[in-house]
Amino acid sequence: MRAIRAASTALLGAAAIALAAPAALAADGAPATNPRAPGAKAPGDFVVSPSVVAPGGRLTLSAPGCASTATASAGIFDTVTIAPGATASATVDADAKRGAVYTVLFNCTGGVQDTVALTISGTPTATPTISATILTPPRGVMGGLGGSMAPTSTEIAAGGALTLAAVGGTAYVALRRRSRAARRH
Repeated sequence: MRAIRAASTALLGAAAIALAAPAALAADGAPATNPRAPGAKAPGDFVVSPSVVAPGGRLTLSAPGCASTATASAGIFDTVTIAPGATASATVDADAKRGAVYTVLFNCTGGVQDTVALTISGTPTATPTISATILTPPRGVMGGLGGSMAPTSTEIAAGGALTLAAVGGTAYVALRRRSRAARRH
């Protein structure tokens, strides 16, 4: 019985080390997966959320690509200052033209700048309408990953190895019990 405990403990320890190795390598100062030179622009360096807003609506602006203070300006809201690593909000003017696309200009203190498109939502309905359709009850939130992420080959190999170890351990225990029972009779 001691051999089984020792073997299972060794197997679990090896599995824990194998699964922790990638995290340990990343924590030891391995290069980032997407290194960029300072001041280089990439998608997502400047963000306007939502990208479609109604007149009088609120926006959230961020500049994760700036290491310093940034400003965002457009003709439909006041200039906003964004602190490094933070977000700022702005209110779109109530008289913004519906259906128009405005340009939001971002400027980093270091001289990096870029633009992002902001669309003002289309025309509203003149009067609210009531539909005569039958209402269905709410279905709730469809949460979880839902199969949107496939496992990597490393994860498949690790899972297969752990399954094989579990099956092997179970077979070993069953055979040991059977041989003990045969010796007693």
